[in-house]
Parts: sequence; structure tokens; C-alpha cells
Amino acid sequence: MTLLRNSGYWRWSAGVQLNRLPATMAPLAFTVLTTATTGSYRLGGVMMAVFVAAEMVGAVPTGRLLDRVGPARGLVVLLPLVAAGLFLLAAVASAGAPDFVLLALAIPPGLVAGGLSGGFRTLLAATVTEDELPRAVSVDAMIMEGVIVGGPLLVALLATSGPVVPVLAMAVVALLAALLVPRRAVARDPQRTVEHQAMPVAACVPWLMGLFTVGLLLSTIEVGLLPLVQRLGAPDSATSIVIVVLCAASITGSALYAARGKVGDPRLFLAGFVIGGIVVSAGLGWAGLLGGVALVGLCTGPLMAVSSVNLQKLLPERRRSEGFSLAFTVQASGFGLGSLAIGVLPVALAPLLGVGAAVVAVGLQIRTRVTTSDISGVPAEQGS
Repeated sequence: MTLLRNSGYWRWSAGVQLNRLPATMAPLAFTVLTTATTGSYRLGGVMMAVFVAAEMVGAVPTGRLLDRVGPARGLVVLLPLVAAGLFLLAAVASAGAPDFVLLALAIPPGLVAGGLSGGFRTLLAATVTEDELPRAVSVDAMIMEGVIVGGPLLVALLATSGPVVPVLAMAVVALLAALLVPRRAVARDPQRTVEHQAMPVAACVPWLMGLFTVGLLLSTIEVGLLPLVQRLGAPDSATSIVIVVLCAASITGSALYAARGKVGDPRLFLAGFVIGGIVVSAGLGWAGLLGGVALVGLCTGPLMAVSSVNLQKLLPERRRSEGFSLAFTVQASGFGLGSLAIGVLPVALAPLLGVGAAVVAVGLQIRTRVTTSDISGVPAEQGS
């Protein structure tokens, strides 16, 4: 596969994984920091909530800025700003600053960091060919699983050297990501601005709904693992079994999708979410829980990939960073709503929210294809 020999892709991949690593480190890193400096682990949770909220608020404006200046140039400038904010947070926490100061200092790096993934995703289009793109996104999803797991493990290791060290490491990682930003970017005409290109929001909605579904159902399962396992009368430690199955299935699904190398029909993957979510919700014993989780995991990577590839086709070239930042924000809102659902709904009902979102996404996909067929006079192409 030519993608494996594309050195530009691997440079991009290293940069984007380093850009993601601080976000996966942050929950435990903030908790370790505040527990040691203020005696309150809850402050770490609040700080993380503030950080995520700032990311969501700043994602689209940051993406729009990256579109204006060029994603490569913008990332090289903004990643050091994130690092500077984290360095300042660590220094002020070490000096014994009040709680409200720590919360306030979590906002600036969050505002900047929110749109950086959109900038990296835009650069991918200039790094791989159109034929390589489905495989590239799938391989990236496989590697991202390792980053999600590795972030907290790295924090646990670094915390043995001091409570501030993990936050300092987050800053260093952001600087390393800046060094690996691909230099090859799409040429831009300075006479044309992003305002001259309309964002096709309506056309993007079916794909955004798919990403929202991923966030909603996955977070419902991940956050609700403990009550789901307890419902089966198993010990709390059994949650690790479900996590392993989910991660293994997700990596397998992305690998199979990458091997196929085609965009595929999103309705197939959404149907997997519907069936898997219903099985998890139904409480059919260990076979039902593990089978449902595995089915959801198998469909996660392909659904994210097909949504990402089709969004790229719809987004104007000079508004891609903004568009992908919006997509990541929509997915993050799904994760947040799924976490909230576990707190307010019975464990048997919470996964059905994700099932409902998947059904709506299927309906939007069907409507999109019918509309396209009516306009063109010919059936819409599958996976287009």
C-alpha cells in the first residue's frame, strides 16, 4: 500500500498524535495537580470541564483563523501558545495560587487548542492523494486508540516525579507537535478570502450527525461501564474486560476499513450502532454486553472515516479548518451529552439515546441520497 511509503503522511501522523496527546493527558494531569497543590481532586474535574468548554468555544474561531493564515503557518504559531499557557498554569499552581486563578488559566490554552485538530486534518488533504485518504483516516483512527490509552498511562508515570511534571510534559508535547507540522500546504490566493465561500452547513448535517452519534453512544458505554458490569453481578474490575474488547474491536474495524481502501456506505456502520446499542441496553448477559460493545467498536472507525472523507468533499478548500473544527466540536458535544445521560437516566435507557441518534443519522443519509437522485435523475452513488 502506497500510504505506508508516504513519509509525509507519517510526519503528519506524528504531529497530529502529539497534538492530541495533551488532551488525553489533561483529565488525570489536572486531577494530580490540584490534589497535590490544593488538596481537592474535584477542582481538577472542574478545571477539565472549563478546559473542554473553552475548546468548544474556541474551535470554530481558531479554525477560521487557520484558514485565513494557512493551517501550516497557523499551527506553528498557535501550538507554542498552547505550550506557553500550560507552562504558566504549572508555574502558578506550584506557587500556590487560589482556585479561581487556576480555573481562569485553564481557559486560554483551551481556547487555542480547540481548533488545532481541524488545522491538522486540513493538512492531510495536501499530504495524501484522494485515493489514499480513506486508508489514511482509518490508520489514523487506529493510532489514535493508542494515544487515548497512552495519555493517562504517561501521566501516571510522570506523576511519580512530581505533581506538576505531567502538565509540563503536556506543554513540551505541544512544542514537539509544532516541530512536526507538515510544511507542504495548499497554495493560497491572497486576493480571495474565506468570506467569499459559503459553508454548506445543510449538506454537512448528515455527516456531522454521524460524528455526533459516535460521541454519544461511545461515551454512554465508556462512562457507564461500571453500572453495566454491576448489572451483571460482576466485580468492578471486570470493566477492564469490556474496555479491552471495545478497543480491540475499534482497532480491528479501522484495520479492515483501511485494508478495503474504499469509502463505503455509512448506513451499514450506523446500522451496527443501532443493533449494538440495543443489545448493550437490553441486558442480555455477558454475551450481549461484549457482543454489543464489539459491534459498536467495529463500526466506530469506519463511521468516523466515511464521515471525515465526505466532509472534506463538501467543505470549501479555504474553510476546511473551520469546518473540521466544527465537526470535532459536534462530536465532543456528543461525548458530553452521553456522559450526562449516564448521570440522569437508568443504565438500561442511556444507550438508547445513541441508538436514537443513529436512527436519525440513517434517516438523514437516506434523505440525502433520495434528494440527490431526484436532482440528478440518476441514483446517488453509494458512499459518495
